[in-house]
This record gives sequence, C-alpha cells and structure tokens, in this order.
Amino acid sequence: MSTQPVVAAVDGSDDSLRALEWALDAARRREAPLRVVHVRQYVPWVQPEVLAAGPPDPDEDPVLDRVRALLTGRTALPAVEYAALEGGPGALLPEAGSAAQLLVLGSRGRGGFASLLLGSNSLAAARDAECPVVVVPRPGRGTDGAPRARSGRPVVVGLHADSPDEATLAFAFAEAALRGARLRIVAAYPWPLQTWMLPGELPPPEIDQDAVEHETRILADGFLAPHRERHPDVTADTDVLPGDAAGHLVDASRDAELVVVGRHRRRLLAPARMMGSVTQAVLLHAASPIAVVPPAPAEE
Repeated sequence: MSTQPVVAAVDGSDDSLRALEWALDAARRREAPLRVVHVRQYVPWVQPEVLAAGPPDPDEDPVLDRVRALLTGRTALPAVEYAALEGGPGALLPEAGSAAQLLVLGSRGRGGFASLLLGSNSLAAARDAECPVVVVPRPGRGTDGAPRARSGRPVVVGLHADSPDEATLAFAFAEAALRGARLRIVAAYPWPLQTWMLPGELPPPEIDQDAVEHETRILADGFLAPHRERHPDVTADTDVLPGDAAGHLVDASRDAELVVVGRHRRRLLAPARMMGSVTQAVLLHAASPIAVVPPAPAEE
C-alpha cells in the first residue's frame, strides 16, 4: 500500500515557497512523497480537441520550473512529483487534499489585497479539505519584531473541555512525536461567567473560580489519558487558563513550532463545512504555522 503524499500548493509567491520548505520537512519526517501542485487560474482559448488531450503538461509550467530549480542539487529529498491544474484554487486545492495526508500552503498567494492577513484560497482549503491543512504565515507576524526562540519550541494544541476533538488531539500528539517536541495543551474556560436574571429573580450562588479551573483540569486530564498512553515519549503539559481561548493560542504561537486547532463540526441544521471563531482567529493572527484538523469521518 502506497503512502499518501504531503501536498504543497505553490503559485510562485514567497509565501508559497515558504510553505514548500515546510512541506518538504513534513514529508521527510513522515517518510512520505511530496506532491507539488500549481493551480493555474486561467484557461487558454484552444480548440476542443486540444482540451480533450488532458491536463496541462507540468513540464511547461514556469512556477513548477522554479520549484525544480530550487530543489536541484539538494540532498535527502523525498520522492517529488509535480502537478499543474487548471481552474479555481478555492475548489481545486481542497480537492488536492482528498488523497493526501497533509496539505500545506502559504497564508496568502499572489492575488488578493495586500492588507489581507489570510487569503481566500487558504481559508477555503482550511475549511473544506478532507485532510489536515497547514497554513504557513509570513515571518514576524504577531511577534512585534521580537526574536523567537530557535530550539525547544513546543507544538501547541487547543482543547475544549466541554467538547474535545479527538482527531485534533491525535494529530497534535503524533506531530509532537514526529518532531521530538514538547506538547503544550491549552484548555481555556470562560471567565468571568455571564449570568442573566429576570426581574425579581434571586441571584445565583457565587461561583468559585478555583473550582471551575479544577473541574476543567480534571476533564482535560481524562480526555488526554488515552493519547498519553499511545505516545509515552511525548512530554505533554496542560495549561488551564481563564478567558479567551483564541487569545491564549495566539499568545502561545509566538514561541511555538506549530499550533493545532480543530475545524468546526457539522451541525444538523448547518450541514456545510464551517470553522469556529477560535480557529478563524488563530488562522488570522498566529505567529507560527497553524494546522487545521478536520473531524474524524464518523464524527461528521
């Protein structure tokens, strides 16, 4: 049985070439082939018999030629294949992940507005792909120019104690094991709690923050136990923090090797794929690469 590839989406931009380097490293760690994909957003006016001949020849793609030149002479490369596709990247990139173990792309490509923090194609891939999607941001984003630690950086994962995502936790533990990195689990709980009372209603009893934090930690430890057993060599520390989960994850990203978040589960009355507000905020503002993990098929 062949190993599914790591797919790197390139368009010639510096963002996509940074993503290519990340994908190369990921393919090496997984002992997987690398598939370099360029989606060309134009269709030349040609005769129907030419269109019927099949997809465009990747040997005639200048973007892929540049990638070949960058990789020429490098040692310890995984097996590399190239694919040039015609059409809309927002549709074709998620489709490219259907037979991949990982899809990697930059936070922005050549198109769009320079002020955007996240391109539409990156957003579409993170929302729609069937495999985990890694978005590699531009250097210095969210760090205020401060130098980042070069070694010992952890993999960070967010844990929602009320509804943990097993696929996200499994990916985070496996990635930490591949990288020989420490895993930092961020479990946030809402605080201060909002209470609503009708006129004349007695106020609820005061809630002890220490008790809420303790209960959150107990729940988190229970969810994490089977993953710790499967990865005994991974050092996993849990930070139970009050307040905004997205803010805590973005803060943690400044010294992280990777931040792992889950994609929103489908709901009965909203069957389309969605991303939660925490995932979107992390994609927009995290300083490190971000992995967005879809729920397991059974959960969808």
